Amino acid sequence: MTAGLFELRKDAITGWWVATVVDRAFHRDRFARSAEQIDDGGDCQNCRLPAGDGVRLRILKDFAFHVIGTDAQARELDGSVAQVSLQDVRASGSWRTIVAPPGEHRALHAVGSETIVALLRAARTALADARTTALTDHLQVVQNWGGQAGARTNHLCLDLYDLPQIPHRIAEELGGAARFVIREGECPWCRLVRTEGARPDRLIWHDNDSVAFAPFASRSPFEVWVVPRRHDADFGRATDTAVAATAEALRQVLASLSVTLDGPPYNLVLHTAPLREQVDATYHWHWEIHPRLREIAGLELGTGLPVNPVSPEDAVEELLTRTRRTASAPAEASG
Repeated sequence: MTAGLFELRKDAITGWWVATVVDRAFHRDRFARSAEQIDDGGDCQNCRLPAGDGVRLRILKDFAFHVIGTDAQARELDGSVAQVSLQDVRASGSWRTIVAPPGEHRALHAVGSETIVALLRAARTALADARTTALTDHLQVVQNWGGQAGARTNHLCLDLYDLPQIPHRIAEELGGAARFVIREGECPWCRLVRTEGARPDRLIWHDNDSVAFAPFASRSPFEVWVVPRRHDADFGRATDTAVAATAEALRQVLASLSVTLDGPPYNLVLHTAPLREQVDATYHWHWEIHPRLREIAGLELGTGLPVNPVSPEDAVEELLTRTRRTASAPAEASG
């Protein structure tokens, strides 16, 4: 079997490089991977906590983080780094989860637009509240789906991590976006919306309010970005129209991934402005979807260079082809 040829691609925003395999034919069987269920012993706590019938906010830890930089500082906390007692006044941040209605263990794309919108609106409210209180630096919103993606529950939910620092990835985007605006005179994501929206080889979904595409320098197989057309740095200020459009884009993309890859595990991550930074002119909130289809290998660990064994163009072709084939199957069968 001929070895794949790596094509080094550069992320125009962060400047990071990705090695993409471009000369190996795509084989679905190498990547289709169903999300694993979590063994909860038949007791899903998110179904009963907190009490209520709709989308609810559950507090898992009031104080979840302590920033330490050295071994000596860690020893001061008796080795406890990520979790410290509530009595320790030096602890900060929180870990919460926005949970779907009781009994909702279906994938995000399968629950319908109303529930998706309700989850996103709850995240928007949490971001707006966090910016008002300004007690921490960044509120990270994620969804982990499937055991391979780090999920701890089968219940549909979004996790909120109120962090006392700006994450490395967001910091790199902030700096790269500012440099891009100085150099090019426009927000890099606004340019991506315009250029990727006109490229059929990487475009997955679009409407009047949002665009979903596979980024040129995709770091993982079938990585997808969902970007609003309207420029705004802070998802906490997203309009109801933008939230509804994002919900529909996520539903469409995740449904396509499910059909193509047998309902894969994935991480859904919100990239939004830090809570104490004014980056309205340069940053642009967006969602990233990273299916978890393979293990990290030595080249990536040794160099920090992401290796993507599926080019984004091949991934989009597979997504669109299989989705269209599935959509037309009932009509063909009935004919």
